[in-house]
Amino acid sequence: MREALGSRGLRARIVLGFAAGTLLVSAVLVVTTFLLARGYLLDQRERSLTRQAFADANVLSSRLSTAGTEVGDVVGELIPSGGAAVVVRSGSSWYSSSLDVGARDVPAGLQEIVAGGAAGSVRVDTPGGPALLVGVPVASAGVEFYELSPLTELQMVLRTLAVVLGAGALAATAAGAAFGVWASRRAISPLEQVAAAATRIAGGELTTRLPPTDDPDLLAIVAGFNSMVDALAARIDRDARFVGDVSHELRSPLTSVVTSVEVLAARRHELSPRADQALTLVERELGRFRRMLDDLLELARIDGAPSSARATAVSMAVLVREVLSAGGRDAGLLDADGEAETTVLGDKTSLERAVRNLLDNADRHAGGPSAVQVRRRDGTVVLSVDDAGPGVPVEDRERVFERFARGPRAARRSLPGAGLGLAIVAETAARQQGAAWCSEAPGGGARFSLSLPAARAIDELPSVDALPGAGR
Repeated sequence: MREALGSRGLRARIVLGFAAGTLLVSAVLVVTTFLLARGYLLDQRERSLTRQAFADANVLSSRLSTAGTEVGDVVGELIPSGGAAVVVRSGSSWYSSSLDVGARDVPAGLQEIVAGGAAGSVRVDTPGGPALLVGVPVASAGVEFYELSPLTELQMVLRTLAVVLGAGALAATAAGAAFGVWASRRAISPLEQVAAAATRIAGGELTTRLPPTDDPDLLAIVAGFNSMVDALAARIDRDARFVGDVSHELRSPLTSVVTSVEVLAARRHELSPRADQALTLVERELGRFRRMLDDLLELARIDGAPSSARATAVSMAVLVREVLSAGGRDAGLLDADGEAETTVLGDKTSLERAVRNLLDNADRHAGGPSAVQVRRRDGTVVLSVDDAGPGVPVEDRERVFERFARGPRAARRSLPGAGLGLAIVAETAARQQGAAWCSEAPGGGARFSLSLPAARAIDELPSVDALPGAGR
C-alpha cells in the first residue's frame, strides 16, 4: 500500500488523502445514523403494534363475554388495522382471520410465554416479508390472542434511508476529493514557483527571484531562496570577473613575449640547431598559451552574459559552411537541411566559436571530421560532427565536456589544447537553451552533437533535461 502511494505524485496523494478521510468520516456517520434510526424506528413501531394488539385483544374479550358467542365468529368479524392478521387459540382449536396465517406461524416459545399468562412479542419472517407477532393471554375468555403485523413499510423506509445516506456519503467523498484538488493546487503552487525559478536560474537567468509573499509559512522559504540566488549570482560574477581580469592581465606580457619570439624567429638562420629547437618548442607552447587565454576569455564572457544577450537569427547550415571554408576544410563534408529549417536564435559569435571548436577537436584527435550534418529534428536544429578516430569511451563521454578535461589518449600523445574547447561548446549550448553530447559515429569513431532550439519552435521546445547529454 505504501509503495502504491509512494509511486503517485504529491498532488495525487493529497487528493487521495482528502477523499479517503472524507469517505471514512462519512462511512462512520452513515453507519451510526442508520443504526440509531433503525433502532428508534423499530422500537417505535413495536410499541405501536403492541398497543394495537392489546386493544384488539380487549375487543375480542368484550365480544366473547356475550353469552353464546363463538370464538370463530368473533375472529372472523375482527378487522385489525394496518393489514394485521389475528390468530386465536381456544383450547386445542386454532382460529385465524386470514387463510395465509395460522398456528404454524406462531413459534412454540411465544406459545409457552402466553400460555404461562404473560404477553410477549417476537419478529418473524413471512413469505410477505418481516412481521411482528404479539401474543396476549385473554384470561377472561380462556383464549390466547396472537396478532401478526407486517413490517414491510418500515423495511422500505429503512432501505430508502440507507440509499439516501449512502448517496450522501458518496457526495461527501466527491466533495472531499474536489476540496483535495483545490488544496493540492494551493499547496503545490509555491513548489511549482520554486521549480520554475530554479529552472530559469539553471538556464542562466540569474536575475530570477521568487515574488514576495504575505504567507508567514512561506516567508522564510522565499527569503532563503532569494538569498541563495543572490549569493550564487555574486559568486558567479566574481569568478567570471576574476577569470576575465587574469586573462586580460596575462595578455599584455604574453603579447610582449610573442613579439620577442617573432623577432627571434625572424633571425632563426643565425641560431644554432639546439637554439632553433628550443625556439620551436617555445613557439608551440606560446601558441597553446594564447589559445588557452582566448578560451578563458570566451568562458568568462559566456559566464558573465545573460542567455538572451545578442540573440539574432542564425542559419546553422550557412554558419557551418562559412566556418568550414574559413578553416580551409572541404565544404563538401556538410550535409544540411535548408537554410530556413536550420535557423536558430542565438549569439552568432558564440555559435561560430562552438562550431569551430567541434571541428578543431576532430582535427586534433582524428585527423579531421569525416562528416558534418545539420538537421531539423522535432523543433530543434542538431549539428553533428563525425570523425574516424578511436572514439570516446562511454565512461568519458560526459567528462570530456568538463573544463580542463583531456582524455588519456590526448595526455599520452601530448596533443595541443587545454581541454576548454568542448567546455565552451557545452556552455554555449546551455546558454542558448540547447545541449551538447558525445556518442558513437555510425561508421565508428566519435560523433559530437550540438542541439539548439529552432527559431520558430523556441516557445514549444521541451525541457533541455529531456535531451541526451543535457547539462554537460
